[in-house]
Amino acid sequence: MDKDDARRLKLEQLHERRKQVVRLHKKGIGVMQIVDMTGLSYPAVRVCVDLFESGGWAAIRPAGRGRSAGTGRTLSAVQEATIQRTIIDKRPEQLKMEFFLWSRAAVGQLIEQEYGIKLHVRSVGKYLTRWGCTPQKPIKRAYDQSPEAVQARTSPYKRG
Repeated sequence: MDKDDARRLKLEQLHERRKQVVRLHKKGIGVMQIVDMTGLSYPAVRVCVDLFESGGWAAIRPAGRGRSAGTGRTLSAVQEATIQRTIIDKRPEQLKMEFFLWSRAAVGQLIEQEYGIKLHVRSVGKYLTRWGCTPQKPIKRAYDQSPEAVQARTSPYKRG
């Protein structure tokens, strides 16, 4: 039987496997036999048995994986709120910036001016997406547009 990587299992599946390992261990079956029967690796079985022996059934319940939401950000929550309020209330030209609209580069420059934190353009884009500020596509064609007038203006040759 191939060994299953316990890191790839869903938390519910991992918990069921751990309960199975503990039941087999309580019956007096050796760790290597449990490894063969369950398909888990030796370290996964050993950790499960050790957790159970030190803390009982509650100890074998797997904890959540990965970082919790919101950790690892460069800007604090207060800084984020201040930048959001600024880009909602003001235009870049009002802040003596060389941009006409808020772009990722403009927001990055604002963050650097306000807090001295230089962020990559991609990181600024992630912040903007998180704040609900996504790029807007311009309307391709105005409703009241007159195709003849547009053609007459843009064509180097006169019709008629």
